Amino acid sequence: MDLRNHSTITEFILLGLSADPHIEALLFVLFLVIYLLTLMGNLVMLLVIMADSHLHTPMYFFLGSLSFLDICFSSVTLPKLLEGLLSEKKTISVEGCLAQVFFVIITGGTEAFLLSMMAYDRYAAICHPLLYGQLMNNQLCVRLVLTSWGLALLNAILIVLLAINLDFCEAQTIKHYACELPSLFPLSCSDISININILICSTLLHAFGTFLPIFISYARIISTILSISSTTGRNKAFSTCSSHLIAVILFFGSGLVRYLMPTSGSSLDLLTSVQYSVVTPMLNPLIYSLKNKEVKTALKRTLGKYYILANEQR
Repeated sequence: MDLRNHSTITEFILLGLSADPHIEALLFVLFLVIYLLTLMGNLVMLLVIMADSHLHTPMYFFLGSLSFLDICFSSVTLPKLLEGLLSEKKTISVEGCLAQVFFVIITGGTEAFLLSMMAYDRYAAICHPLLYGQLMNNQLCVRLVLTSWGLALLNAILIVLLAINLDFCEAQTIKHYACELPSLFPLSCSDISININILICSTLLHAFGTFLPIFISYARIISTILSISSTTGRNKAFSTCSSHLIAVILFFGSGLVRYLMPTSGSSLDLLTSVQYSVVTPMLNPLIYSLKNKEVKTALKRTLGKYYILANEQR
């Protein structure tokens, strides 16, 4: 479908995070560092999980999938943000904007599903340790990850198809650094009431469908942990869940505020988007590696192997 049949404009203007050139220069350095840390941290996690056979378990399969997803998620918005901070013409084509909307929804939606799968994995490991191998076999883990991508893809297609049919007549300034539907809808000269209702219903359904399994899993996990008589055992069980809980709170908290609260163009809209699409992908590898002895041990083993191979080649 030709978007120009429905729009009198061909591009949008992204206001970004600041109009002050000096502040933009500082923000460019900050977000460039964040992006590089995100890529490096998640790539290291992914490579360590792939290289170390001790981490070839369902828990780390999901964690490796999360690292790959976070690389994709941050790459949807950060390169365009960095480009906007350097250029005076902060524009994006209508097609490019809708493409960014699509990839934000599919990567963000997949992350929500994946965090839900990881909660179930922790429930199976703590509440049914003797049956864990049967409950979380390799084939099931692969199917769960593929299902996460598939459901998020269907949701993204539905939402973007609604956005494609909107008319954009005069207003073309997006009070944001990226194209997201809550910021895009107010620019349309079409009747967007149905679109907003569908977006809210989709967000609630997505949130309910992913957060409910997390809530049920952790309710049973907490009940199981409290029944453990040993303090050491309780601490060990809780430590395996704390990293995941932090990731869930960071992602779901900011994501739900962004997509369920009315868009105001205020700093809150920017902060919530930065939190779930920029900061969380950077923090996830740090959260899981700093609080996980197995990851740190595997990292040391992997670095040791590369050090030995490097010396042998010399």
